[in-house]
Amino acid sequence: MTNTIKNSVVVNQSRNIELLWKGVDTQDGAGVKLTRVLTHQFQHRLDPYLMLDNFKSDNPDDYIAGFPDHPHRGFETVTYMITGRMRHKDSAGNEGLLENGGVQWMTAASGVIHSEIPEQEDGEMEGFQLWLNLAAKDKMNKPWYKDFQNDDLPKFETDNGTKVTVLAGESHGIEGAVTREVTEPTYLDIHLPAGASFSHKIPAEHNAFAFVYRGSAKIAGEDAPLKNMAILANDADADGVVIEGSADEETKVILITGRPLNEPIVQYGPFVMNSRSEILQAVTDYQEGRFGEGA
Repeated sequence: MTNTIKNSVVVNQSRNIELLWKGVDTQDGAGVKLTRVLTHQFQHRLDPYLMLDNFKSDNPDDYIAGFPDHPHRGFETVTYMITGRMRHKDSAGNEGLLENGGVQWMTAASGVIHSEIPEQEDGEMEGFQLWLNLAAKDKMNKPWYKDFQNDDLPKFETDNGTKVTVLAGESHGIEGAVTREVTEPTYLDIHLPAGASFSHKIPAEHNAFAFVYRGSAKIAGEDAPLKNMAILANDADADGVVIEGSADEETKVILITGRPLNEPIVQYGPFVMNSRSEILQAVTDYQEGRFGEGA
């Protein structure tokens, strides 16, 4: 359901772009080609976020093998499927089919083994996977999983025609599909018609970034080109962000914000904990078959 609302949010001073980053082309899983937008070097700067991958191809050879069984511990994965179909199965007994416009939210926490395999043989596949860190006190909680199909996701449209899907958090009074008390993530998919703008409030202490995946944008009057992540400056005087779309075409942007944990980040592949000893324990637990429901 889409709510039509007045674009009444006033941002007195927009955050500026601190850095533009194009990401790194790489492969993951069984050879899936993708762009790692948020890389390891930005984990502390964009705390609580650990990684953002963007995949987009109409060549089945780039994605068909998918992501066979692999483990995670200590964080959450958020997979947003723009186009395509992906089957999820995990060691906690969960299974779901992620389709066009749907979101899969998985809290790996104490440990889960899962697979993500495309259920299509041709056509375009496009989407994002975001890794959201867990606080130290929550890393060994029981795993959790939920699928949200496109129709389940809260949406709104402003009076200038901007359409927004609220995957997490809140915007313009619309609460997203998922909320989290500690990290307070906000995850918006923003579609701006040619010449439109969108304003969103951001708490001063939250880290924030945007990624333009169609068209081009301006943030606080600065260019944010296609396929670039714009890290937004933490300016105590800024109360939000103003995003302007291209004057000539539709612009699509994801905007992600969150409260930093300010805790140590120790990563070893698919395990993210707070100390080396916890990583060693994660490896041992995985090797000894202790990942899954009740781990």
